[in-house]
Amino acid sequence: MEAKPPSASHVTISQVMLISDANPQGNVHGGTIMKLVDTAGALAALRHGRRRVVTVEMDSMRFHEPVQVGNLVTLTARVTAVWRTSLETYVDVEAEDVLTGERRHTSSAFLVFVALDDAGRPTELPPLLLETEADRAMAEAAEARRQRRLAERAARPER
Repeated sequence: MEAKPPSASHVTISQVMLISDANPQGNVHGGTIMKLVDTAGALAALRHGRRRVVTVEMDSMRFHEPVQVGNLVTLTARVTAVWRTSLETYVDVEAEDVLTGERRHTSSAFLVFVALDDAGRPTELPPLLLETEADRAMAEAAEARRQRRLAERAARPER
């Protein structure tokens, strides 16, 4: 399998937030934003592997700023690291007041996806080609997050 750079997985999604996305005060529901984050992350994962993917985990997500009805929400996503059958994506969320042009970073998250073959079993992914120092730094940080996730999983009691 040929390695692919993070730039090959880059995805941008923009969507205007409507009344149906919000509470009575006009704040967009966090779950609405989280669903968009999951979609953007999955699209980046699909672009990298050209395989069906399923979400395994979303790291904690902090909402720094509220998103209001009428804001244009733009999500950018890309792959940060690839292991054998799983990969991590980073998604950044920005809200824009389209009348004033003011843009605000509202949240970001890291998500882990597993690639599936046609039978629904985990399947290998192409490696990630790290072209820049920023790519290498993101991959190194992703590996540290992976080790933390694995340690947390091992520490959980069996069900």
